[in-house]
Amino acid sequence: MTTQERTHAVVLGAGMGGLLAARVLAGFYDRVTVIERDHLDETVAHRRGIPQGRHVHALLPRGGEIVEELFPGLLGELVADGGTVLTDYSRLHFSPGGHRLSPEMDLPPMHQPSRPFLETHVRNRLRRLSTVDLRDGCDVSGLTTTAAGDRVTGVRLQRRAPGSPAETLSADLVVDALGRGARTPAWLAELGYRRPAEVEVPVQLRYTSRLVRLRPGAVRETLVVVGATPERPNGMALFAYEDDTWLFTIAGYAGDHPSPQYDAMVDFAAQCAPPHLIEALRTAEPLSDVATFAFPASRWRRYDKLRRFPDGLLVFGDAICSFNPIYGQGMSVAALEALALRDCLRQGDRHLARRFFRAAAKPIGVAWKLSVGSDLTLPQVEAPRPLPVRLVNRYVAKVLTAAEEDPVVAAQFMRVSAFLDPPSALMRPSILARVTGTGRSLPRPAAAPGPALARTGSLQPR
Repeated sequence: MTTQERTHAVVLGAGMGGLLAARVLAGFYDRVTVIERDHLDETVAHRRGIPQGRHVHALLPRGGEIVEELFPGLLGELVADGGTVLTDYSRLHFSPGGHRLSPEMDLPPMHQPSRPFLETHVRNRLRRLSTVDLRDGCDVSGLTTTAAGDRVTGVRLQRRAPGSPAETLSADLVVDALGRGARTPAWLAELGYRRPAEVEVPVQLRYTSRLVRLRPGAVRETLVVVGATPERPNGMALFAYEDDTWLFTIAGYAGDHPSPQYDAMVDFAAQCAPPHLIEALRTAEPLSDVATFAFPASRWRRYDKLRRFPDGLLVFGDAICSFNPIYGQGMSVAALEALALRDCLRQGDRHLARRFFRAAAKPIGVAWKLSVGSDLTLPQVEAPRPLPVRLVNRYVAKVLTAAEEDPVVAAQFMRVSAFLDPPSALMRPSILARVTGTGRSLPRPAAAPGPALARTGSLQPR
């Protein structure tokens, strides 16, 4: 094991990926500096650099477990501050691909904070660490390197305040967590390295959201997700958030894009949502303007395939791979990458980038197959469909059909989707028997005791 000097690490970007990376680095470096162009409030607020923050986000169960491991007690803080946690899955309405999954599932809790609410809590936890410095209002203009260009030695910054001089920040490690628009490919080209190959699946997704308050008791559900189908390339979601608020989102593929007017949004949702939800939404109190977001394509930059890469530089989160956001994978995959980074740093610094990119490619690959496989069930998504993809999708369709009535199959599908189990778990003999119909009479495992959800976020006994 070889370890270089670990005095200072710099993280570019204070989104969830950058914050999780910074928390891991704080365990290995004397100082960690997080650079962000936006102003970072200590209170919950949307910010310009996260336009997707006004739309639905999911902290999947495995992602929540990792966040709690990195920031012990944080999930409890979210609940104490008004956040919602789903523990009673009978209050979940989940309909992927036109199949309403059995709600009688036994699964770990799923926290569903809004993106600003979660990000603010994580950011404030980082501020408690004396070795972490969050510097906002700064643009990154480039990297500094050795004369040979084989090692990154820092970053060049420009504060956004008028008249501020340019400055250089030295670092033993720079982590680019600037999201989908990260500039590492261009920086590599400037240094004489190859850009990473990029794999894209065009989805032409557009979604529209509004924060609302529903009439008390208008709906029993806490989380509603209705996915697109080949016949209906659109869907909707309704998330119970903190402070008795709800985020209502509709989304459409290709040319089936929703209108940005609220009444039209509700009409659009009526194509797929249960009538009682539509009635509740029509009488909801608006709490924000309507926000829209366009996502042209899922994109995976294959840093794990590069033969050469400069020392002292890593790429993280959406800067490596940005998934179709409708599946809510991004934050949880970033959490899995954080564990991969921690494991790689424990093994030293020799070939750190190569080891990290290969380790990160494992959870990224799982999420990519799940989301892209689902997108490729839609004829509106124009992309190749190799035979393995078609075969897997045929089997998944059978899984979802069985999951409508079989809570064991439904729970297993959810565990795979939530990164709690590998996709191969859907091929276990016991699940295969239920899916093919030869094991439908198998008994359901006894439910583990646990608390049920109070929609306000508190936990009450069953």
